[in-house]
Amino acid sequence: MVLPLAVALGDPAGVGPEIVAKAWDARREAGLPPFFAVGNQTSLERVWGGPIQLIAQPNEACAAFDAALPLIQVDDPGAIMPGEPNLPGARCALDSLEIAVGLTRSGAASALVTGPVAKAQLYAIGFSHPGQTEFVAERCGIAYENTAMMLAGPTLRTVPVTLHMSVADAVRRLTTDLIVSRARTAARGLQRDFGIDSPRLAVAGLNPHAGEGGALGMEEIEIIGPAIEALRAEGIDAVGPLPADTMFHERARADYDAAICMYHDQALIPLKALHFDEGVNMTLGLPIVRTAPDHGTAFGIAGHGMARPDAMIAAIRMAADCANRRAARDG
Repeated sequence: MVLPLAVALGDPAGVGPEIVAKAWDARREAGLPPFFAVGNQTSLERVWGGPIQLIAQPNEACAAFDAALPLIQVDDPGAIMPGEPNLPGARCALDSLEIAVGLTRSGAASALVTGPVAKAQLYAIGFSHPGQTEFVAERCGIAYENTAMMLAGPTLRTVPVTLHMSVADAVRRLTTDLIVSRARTAARGLQRDFGIDSPRLAVAGLNPHAGEGGALGMEEIEIIGPAIEALRAEGIDAVGPLPADTMFHERARADYDAAICMYHDQALIPLKALHFDEGVNMTLGLPIVRTAPDHGTAFGIAGHGMARPDAMIAAIRMAADCANRRAARDG
């Protein structure tokens, strides 16, 4: 039985509804599998004139998908204007996420794709997680420390060890154990979700020139180097610490399957420079497949028909591919 993917629309005032609708429009030429949206019908109708089919259960999506975008409706948040986020819209986004996670976790959907949300609005309604990644991990019963965020494009995958915090905090929180945990999760994810039997990891240094032998910082010697040794002792192919400024050109990228980066921008800047319109954010280490387009709500262009669906299309395609590999690998 073919299971559809669950796609949470994200904030109804952002570009999420538009890019999901455009992904459905491109379903044939993009070769997308059946998926259903979870969110508010009005948010779609404000930005798109295509056909929508309300469904009650995910198993209705495949039959409807060819002729209309299947939608599981959440409670109406009231007046929603593109580009104008509000608290009812944030509640709608959270309800959509909760339902989509639950359906995927229960096995009714093959994978989860999440649209962009406005964190400030979510925090204002009591959302206590740093982001959707942490929320999904908790709902799946997985400690966030045992997950890893992978940013993936056609020619590059990066995994940040520390995430949404100041650079000063990132340096303070960087530990050997944390690097090992993120890299181990990345290696397992590359095996299970991407079909790479022997993943090659390139581990970035923290400081310029990877510390220059201690002259520019001791983190490479005291923290990162021991992590690489521990990974190798587990049989993981890890090299480094490498100077980050020479890791991302074309020839260097051919030598590894994922780059383990020490902080947020070290991972995201090269990915977005190379694959801005098709980058995918994937959470590794979960019992379900979860992807998302690697961009935000883009309130400034919401409702103007300008949002490109490339990253959403890539996120849907990657989620389907990874779910199929898991199914084949796990029997």
